[in-house]
Amino acid sequence: MTEEEVKTKLNSALDRLVEKDSFLLECNVNERSISHRLAVYLGHEFEGWDVDCEYNRNMDDPKRMNLQEVDSDSTDTEGKTVYPDIIVHKRGESNNLLVVEMKKTTSHIGDFFDLHKLDAFKKQLGYRNAVFVKVKTLNSVGYEVPIWK
Repeated sequence: MTEEEVKTKLNSALDRLVEKDSFLLECNVNERSISHRLAVYLGHEFEGWDVDCEYNRNMDDPKRMNLQEVDSDSTDTEGKTVYPDIIVHKRGESNNLLVVEMKKTTSHIGDFFDLHKLDAFKKQLGYRNAVFVKVKTLNSVGYEVPIWK
């Protein structure tokens, strides 16, 4: 599947999220609830693929990456267990198509760590596509242009 096809499918799923679940965005519900709904719509777009939220496995082992957290000790080199917001993959295989990190526009936490984590998903765990999605909540529902890594 080409990168352009993946982008088209993601945008279709995001459009469906805004159309069908604007109530969740208007009410500014927990990011996990919004991520779950997006994952449902991604499942419709990526037939034949597994779509999971906060999936922390790399085959049978916990999914780990060497990441320096924003507030961590820079000498800490031990791999951290990671929980991506959403992944499109084949369970039990090393076939990782897409990783999605999400954030609401109302979040007070910066985007740096999410973007850094997406780079690591591609470099360390072999994801072919990585994207940061910021959903608009409260008065202006929708989503910002996704940032592809």
